Amino acid sequence: MKRITLSACMLLLALTLVLAACNGGSKANSAGNGGSKKPSADKVTIKMMHLYPDSTNSAQNKLVKQIIGEYESDNPNVRIETDVLENEQYKNKIKVLSASNSLPDVGFTWAAGFLEPYVKGNMFAPLDDLLQGDLKDKFVAGTTEAFAVDGQTYALPAELNIVPIYYNKEIFAKYNLQPPRTYEEFKKIITTLNDNNVTPIALGSKDAWTGSFWYMYLADRIGGPDVLDQAVANSTFSDSSLIQAAKEAQNLVKSNAFIKGFNGLSNEEAKSEFMNERAAMYAMGTWEVPNYTTSPDISKTFKDKIGFFNFPTYDGGKGSINDWVGGVGVGMFVSENSQVKEDAKKFVSFFVKRWGELSVTEAGIIPATKVDTSSVKLPQMFVDVLNELNNASKVILYLDVQMKPVASQEHYNLIQALLGNAVTPEEFAKEQDDALKAGK
Repeated sequence: MKRITLSACMLLLALTLVLAACNGGSKANSAGNGGSKKPSADKVTIKMMHLYPDSTNSAQNKLVKQIIGEYESDNPNVRIETDVLENEQYKNKIKVLSASNSLPDVGFTWAAGFLEPYVKGNMFAPLDDLLQGDLKDKFVAGTTEAFAVDGQTYALPAELNIVPIYYNKEIFAKYNLQPPRTYEEFKKIITTLNDNNVTPIALGSKDAWTGSFWYMYLADRIGGPDVLDQAVANSTFSDSSLIQAAKEAQNLVKSNAFIKGFNGLSNEEAKSEFMNERAAMYAMGTWEVPNYTTSPDISKTFKDKIGFFNFPTYDGGKGSINDWVGGVGVGMFVSENSQVKEDAKKFVSFFVKRWGELSVTEAGIIPATKVDTSSVKLPQMFVDVLNELNNASKVILYLDVQMKPVASQEHYNLIQALLGNAVTPEEFAKEQDDALKAGK
């Protein structure tokens, strides 16, 4: 699964939802209150939209059908009607339906900036009550927060990716290197690799979100798990740890940690360097795990060489080695205006729980719910990633996803400038601060 970066079209969506809320707000509130009733024994039809067409997402499509079949079998009075669209068509249709207060009873949404206009337009129902039922303590720490606005949860995450540092075990062994636990150990590894003319890290920061991974980890390890969330929420980048993280990011560049010309390379080009064993390390989301485990297109010889490690701790820093940069994929919402709201919520609770139990083995997807790895048969790297998630202190949502569209784009520009030594750490923090305060 690839990450999807949110676009500036959210500005147009926000305006559309405001107008829709103004024109139909009283009607929406009336419909929402009328729909809040207990699940009924009467015949119920729940309309569901999802984004897993059989043509492009066959495994996910099959899994959705399986879960719906199980639910209908357990609840003979309920029928689930599905509308299936590919990713961009889905986004466009959701916007159109929201403008006319005709969202499906159940659907999928992205987090943070995508979610917020729908919540402000009173389109999504709060789902906090479901987190106290069968789903209590089932989610990986920090995942449901990505779908929260003003302390209430408006969707339940189905998918999750984190960013490990993959490494070539054969290269490490050749130079007597071990996966580092501390940042000082990590810097020594970089020095050793450079001394032996081995490129330490493959990075393609032309796609600036890849460079942001390194900055985010440094900010967490220095300033703690809440420093980035608070920076975005409070529209300020003035915390000293954020400046220190920028200094350390530039120090990595100065130590020749990254592949030559990294700021002009795409992620795919950098990935190729790692896959061809011309770089020892590569930080990327866990959507890459199949390349090191199950992909039939990649040799077992190469797969056996690849391991991963957590970003190391920083001496005197506040972050834990069990904090992960990452992000949820889509989450399930229930329409605030649904006439079968309680039945829809019951179905969503069941769906998310079953998706978590089945998605890894059936579709190769890492869910946002914790997985009992003792009960599944998976390649060891999948098991190791899932165990890390089960023990995660927090998953810190990607900065570009947390920010509004204009600030997000400025973050890309500033990350490239920072790693290219075109701005000082202080200038980086000040300009990001200005972009956040602009509120766009």
